[in-house]
Amino acid sequence: MVYILLGTGFEETEAIVPLDLLRRADIPVLTVGINGKVVTGAHNIPVQADIALGQMDLTDMDMIVLPGGLGGVASIRASKEAMDAISFAWENGKFVAAICAGPTVLADLGITEGKKTTCYPGCEGGMGGAFCQEGKASVRDDRVITGTSAGCAIPFGLALIEALKGEQTANTIAQQFVIR
Repeated sequence: MVYILLGTGFEETEAIVPLDLLRRADIPVLTVGINGKVVTGAHNIPVQADIALGQMDLTDMDMIVLPGGLGGVASIRASKEAMDAISFAWENGKFVAAICAGPTVLADLGITEGKKTTCYPGCEGGMGGAFCQEGKASVRDDRVITGTSAGCAIPFGLALIEALKGEQTANTIAQQFVIR
């Protein structure tokens, strides 16, 4: 199971595009509302989360995904339960993924220390000992997958698919999506 955390002020594109791609690849994925099941994104788009934060089954998790958006990232940081779920994923050998400002949360938890990453331009100062790869849409270093911005949501989503189901599946979804 993949869980995508949605906190008030999340960047809608960075959550919905990877969600769509993962579902096209037949990967089980649920959106998780941090402060309830209806979560309003950064551009005032309300999204009905599949489950509330307390309903996650961490023992069934393969990956946890953090969209960016400064409000969404602040919502994640403010939730001990969300931060504990991210730590649980990392400590139990699961994939952790974040895009835009989201990777700074991973840095807060020490997850990106010594890892190759990317993040929204200007957020590098919050990445601690990570090795930020400038000009990359998405970067994977072992179990850590990061993306740069809303404009990179497709390559980020495809990287999530590749991590879980392999390069061939990711390529098939990219072809179906008709990426030029």
